[in-house]
Amino acid sequence: MNTNQNKSVEFEDLGVKEYQPAWDYQESLMKNIIDTKIKNRDLPAEEHITTPNHFLLVEHPHVYTLGKSGHEENMLAGIDKLKEIDATFVKVNRGGDITYHGFGQIVGYPILDLENFFTDIHLYMRNLEEVIIRAIGEFGLKGERSPGETGVWLDVGKPYARKICAMGVKASRWVTLHGFALNVNTDMRYFEYIVPCGIKDKQVTSVKRELERDLTTEEVEDLKAKIRKHFADVFGAELVYK
Repeated sequence: MNTNQNKSVEFEDLGVKEYQPAWDYQESLMKNIIDTKIKNRDLPAEEHITTPNHFLLVEHPHVYTLGKSGHEENMLAGIDKLKEIDATFVKVNRGGDITYHGFGQIVGYPILDLENFFTDIHLYMRNLEEVIIRAIGEFGLKGERSPGETGVWLDVGKPYARKICAMGVKASRWVTLHGFALNVNTDMRYFEYIVPCGIKDKQVTSVKRELERDLTTEEVEDLKAKIRKHFADVFGAELVYK
């Protein structure tokens, strides 16, 4: 356990960014943290270098990503269809199956050294879910957990249960990568070309669909602010703006 825990988290809003450059950026931040941790192994405890933490928010152009344990047959669109709908397909190193990212989504990537917080991946996932549950709760939506399934859902246990936020992460040496994708003003037609997260019998939804209206630009920014606030509260972190 890190005896010099750093609860400060550097926050960045990357705006609209293609998936691959954002992934590369995450990887570079993760590598920097891991390199520091490896360096610390050869130093006495009092000389340990504090490891940083990061939290990125981003919006991606249309892209489908397949996790390392995913099944390609859950990608229902071929190359020609992907071109037609202006989407790309990327295999990634997170857990989980296939998911969609696109305009109108708030995507969050915490790159945390969990030794600064707690060394428990299960708790980390539940905390991420809690952040989203609290944030959408402020917009009148009752988010819930679905037993045995990650992410945030509405009307769990009912025939019309639907997922509003997908999650998939990777961790190496207790450093996290990837994160969550909250559907806000998302064009839900893009989900018709996949079996979302490999789950055939449940639907996906968005804040827009549930409220039956688009969120304004100001409301989207407000929702981002609520995500930041609840992230800081749930993780006991202090967000520092880059």
